[in-house]
Amino acid sequence: MRSLPRSLPRSFPRSSVSPSSPSSPSRRAVLGAGAALAGSGLLSACSDSGMAGMDHGSGSTGKGASSPAAAPGGYVDPAGAEVRAAEAARKATGPLTEVRLTATATPLDLGGGRTVRSWAYGDKLPGQEVRVTAGGTLALTLANNLPEATSLHWHGLALRNDMDGVPGLTQRDIAPGGSFRYEFAATHPGTYWFHPHSGVQQDRGLYAPLIVEDPKEPLSYDKEWVVVLDDWLDGVDGSTPDAVLTELRKGMDMSSGGGHSGHGSGSGSMGTPSAGASGGPSRVLMGVVSEVLGKDPGDVAYPHYLVNGRTAEDPSVFTARPGDRIRLRIINAGGDSAFRIALGGHEFTVTHTDGFPVEHTAARSLLLGMGERYDVLVTAGDGVFPLTALAEGKGDSAAALAVLRTGSGAAPTAATRPAELSGRPLTADALKAAEPVALAAREPDRTVRIKLTGGMAAYDWAFDGKPYAPDQRHPVQAGERVRLEFNNSTTMWHPLHLHGHTFALGGRPGGARKDTAVVLPGGTSRTKSGGGKLTVDFDADNPGLWMVHCHNVYHSEAGMMTVLGYRR
Repeated sequence: MRSLPRSLPRSFPRSSVSPSSPSSPSRRAVLGAGAALAGSGLLSACSDSGMAGMDHGSGSTGKGASSPAAAPGGYVDPAGAEVRAAEAARKATGPLTEVRLTATATPLDLGGGRTVRSWAYGDKLPGQEVRVTAGGTLALTLANNLPEATSLHWHGLALRNDMDGVPGLTQRDIAPGGSFRYEFAATHPGTYWFHPHSGVQQDRGLYAPLIVEDPKEPLSYDKEWVVVLDDWLDGVDGSTPDAVLTELRKGMDMSSGGGHSGHGSGSGSMGTPSAGASGGPSRVLMGVVSEVLGKDPGDVAYPHYLVNGRTAEDPSVFTARPGDRIRLRIINAGGDSAFRIALGGHEFTVTHTDGFPVEHTAARSLLLGMGERYDVLVTAGDGVFPLTALAEGKGDSAAALAVLRTGSGAAPTAATRPAELSGRPLTADALKAAEPVALAAREPDRTVRIKLTGGMAAYDWAFDGKPYAPDQRHPVQAGERVRLEFNNSTTMWHPLHLHGHTFALGGRPGGARKDTAVVLPGGTSRTKSGGGKLTVDFDADNPGLWMVHCHNVYHSEAGMMTVLGYRR
């Protein structure tokens, strides 16, 4: 069996799009932090285009970005001595990968003659894939040509805290016309991705895969297929993610009965109670149900669902030869949609989830919440095969498509539904960590209990009834085994993401290692994890201030976020 050649480029040029000249755009709160920062003492001043660069411990920032002041109340400073020591201990002796990236407003071709204007990294969707070698260092400079401030979060990486990309917590936001140099050791191989942590910008085109390659790759395969799933509305009939959030924040009259604790009827139906906040169509989703996720599988009805930036009417095509062993790296970059994915005529062998290896497990289909990743192997058949991703619970027409072609035959259509999609999809609680990465048995030193609260009526998603503020944090101590117990009191499911760490599912040593995991609504049962509850364990081995949040971008922006803070 041939191994995949490792001859991919190690750096990419800066986008040729020239900087724009925004005219002092209004600055709304970024991740809910704007009002809280003034009283928290976390930042000494707001960023602006006239700010000089400041030393950031691992490179320098350009104008419009600087690191936060020392963390208050005895917590570790995101750029402090503890963080520098942890970075030094990673001993990055491998190659340096340098990348220049530009966030800009640009037209994007979704295929089939559909062009939308959105924001992206360069002019591609997804953004240019970045590859680094495990044990090396990534240095990426992000230039902000957008009309508002932005940031860049490295989803799933255990990296130094001041490079985590959370404005108001680990760095200052990058103002229009500014830039920021992210530089850190990339120590663990796996499938990751990056996106903003500013407002609902992730639900535009600002995302791209990050592949950390293993120089001693144990898997043998012939080809590699990176598959990025997304739900899309930006630029369609006047819709924007910000307008959708404004519409959702108006709340709902919950007195009439049906989906979303009382709206609509029939799986896949969509209510349109009013025009959207931008004057375009309403994007509020109502009256839908999922046998896996419960009666409220999502808030937003998207007009398009994408694989690698293409609609199902004009899908991307991956070519191989019959018998090729293909590694798929599947990433859910969606804002509000879980995806059930299958490859017609094939069975997946699941090898990794969220970058960490698992005991190899066969699956006809997989379910990915927002932010989750799976690596799978398939042996390609002879012909043309649909890779179909259904937006779980959003109706049979809510589907994305890509094509695997190894021979002759007619291409599948947007309406193609592989038989492998039927039945219950595999979810992460059915997986076991591979022995080398299984969390060692140990009783927790600390248990942090978090209640998920809120609902559609007031759109007041939160943890423990408190909307996010950067100075509200759960203390942990370096060296502890920490148990997180999430109790979901809401009627919706939530994909929960922990920055800077991986955890073991189920509070057990053999649980799959993850950074993003689904908690079901109360009253929904699932093998090995009760409905409404999620328990995970992790080792506190990466000092700093780290976000925990729902990876539904609208829930997090509404307030369903909090912080784990290492005490000094």
